Amino acid sequence: MATYTPKNILITGAASFIASHVANRLIRNYLSYKIVFVKGDISSAGLVNYLLVAESIDTIMHFAAQTHVNNLFENNFEFTKNNIYGTHVLLEACKVTGQIRRFIHVSTDEVYGETDEDVIVGNHEASQLLPTNPYSATKAGAEMLVMAYSRSYGLPGITTRGNNVYGPNQFLEKLILKFILLAMRGKTLPIHRDGSNVRSYLHCEDVAETFEVILHKGEVGHVYNVGTKKEMGGIDVAKDICKLFSMDPETNIQLGCVAGALLPHIRMLMIPGSRHFESEKGKVLSVSNTLRMIVPTSKSFISPLKPSFKFLIYGRTGWIGGILDQLCKKQCIPFEYGRGRLKNRASLMADIQNIKPTHVFNIRVRGVTFNAAGVTSRPNIDWCESHRTKTIRTNVVGTLTLVDVCRQHELLMMNFATGCIFEYNAAHPQGSGIGFKEEGKPNFIGSFYSKTKAMVEELLREYDNVCTLKVRMPISSDLNSPRNFITKISCYNKVVNIPNGMTILDELLPMSIEMAKRNLRGIWNFTNPGVWINFTLEEQAKVIVAPRSNNKMDASKLKKEFPELLPIKESLIKYVFEPNKRT
Repeated sequence: MATYTPKNILITGAASFIASHVANRLIRNYLSYKIVFVKGDISSAGLVNYLLVAESIDTIMHFAAQTHVNNLFENNFEFTKNNIYGTHVLLEACKVTGQIRRFIHVSTDEVYGETDEDVIVGNHEASQLLPTNPYSATKAGAEMLVMAYSRSYGLPGITTRGNNVYGPNQFLEKLILKFILLAMRGKTLPIHRDGSNVRSYLHCEDVAETFEVILHKGEVGHVYNVGTKKEMGGIDVAKDICKLFSMDPETNIQLGCVAGALLPHIRMLMIPGSRHFESEKGKVLSVSNTLRMIVPTSKSFISPLKPSFKFLIYGRTGWIGGILDQLCKKQCIPFEYGRGRLKNRASLMADIQNIKPTHVFNIRVRGVTFNAAGVTSRPNIDWCESHRTKTIRTNVVGTLTLVDVCRQHELLMMNFATGCIFEYNAAHPQGSGIGFKEEGKPNFIGSFYSKTKAMVEELLREYDNVCTLKVRMPISSDLNSPRNFITKISCYNKVVNIPNGMTILDELLPMSIEMAKRNLRGIWNFTNPGVWINFTLEEQAKVIVAPRSNNKMDASKLKKEFPELLPIKESLIKYVFEPNKRT
């Protein structure tokens, strides 16, 4: 698992209980990190936008929230304002600045709802969210916003759901500390309802260590439960504290409504012992060389903002490159074509430095119909048989150079590859419906082109900044394109039944853009579910030099990410035949 290294971290709510322990731990352990937090209102868009730009923030740990559940009895609108609207303001600032590499959203286990005491298996990260009060409902809503921005705008989000935390510097209203203070004064311990709902309790230093691990090792798009297998009901906590203070639980625990039982929490406004000084940017609270708080004196300091996405595309003259061009224009996504040669590292670095993309698309390969390296008739798969060194330079050396440069600049590369590295075998018999999965080992070596593609796919597994999309027999609604599989077979005398997987570009290429926005990685079979037809092996041998691959690829991983993905036949009707019927 790759390690993420932040530079400038904004911690929202850093003066709060848990976040302060996290901030202190990072300051102690990582002297090179700049930790920034602000005394201000998270719902102030001007303040938030200014801060992200002025401090070059690349990482956000979002702890700020209204968490005091007992306040819901008095003013529960505060939960909506702080937890939902405040989070929305922060997310929008991340979108418009386009510079955030990690967004860690701190949620709560209370979004799962109450857990009965006799439950054997606890809630896992994919459990249904069933909030039971305004606090947990707003935290669940904030989670949905983070998910939406991750999927729509490519926000590199990670969500944590933590159990109850206790330890030094905690607010007095929290359960364990409140019970201890009440017990010290000989007062009864108030329990909401019957106290049977169970929770886990973690010490704050253990939680701070967990966030340190998630910051550096957490995977974008994942949700992490931060908890322990040891669970207790509220009534059990009260009984244990009674025992510690030699109190009788039967007479010192009060059940039922506790709306007026707890005093309002103390609101921390400043960190004690800090010194103040003035700067050109506003009032600054200096805590250490790496930790500072900034409050702008004016909203006029907001810098010009750059777009959320910008694509760098290699493959200008290719068929897929042309379709991607139109899709980017339709979605108003800025893009530029790379001028550098894939084999020339210096020229690729110059492209990235000049264009400053958020994602890189590699569609330039040798020997396949959607490549951009030559004209329609050359190069193709047969051409690769007699031009092996050139094929290696583009398909292997060029691709590896580009992904390595992208990794150096912390960019995700969308790599268009091929499924022509498999052929039917005993484990995947023709007609069985069993397709090759993403983790399957290539078994087709009939063409030199396929050998190079299998080789580079295996090597790309070592990179964590690449999303490989394996295309098979691409089809589009443009029946005038000589590279379209339908256009090709319309010129042939005979077509018979050898099933093959296929890619309907009109449906799947927009998904490739969405996958870039979601920052998806790894290997994906980029085909529609199901199979279509091809020539017999005997017919193929009459017109081609190198044997061709015949296989079905398992598209279940892609279908899970995009449930709306259609089977081949339905996709052909919707995206190819119907549009051409109308024209």
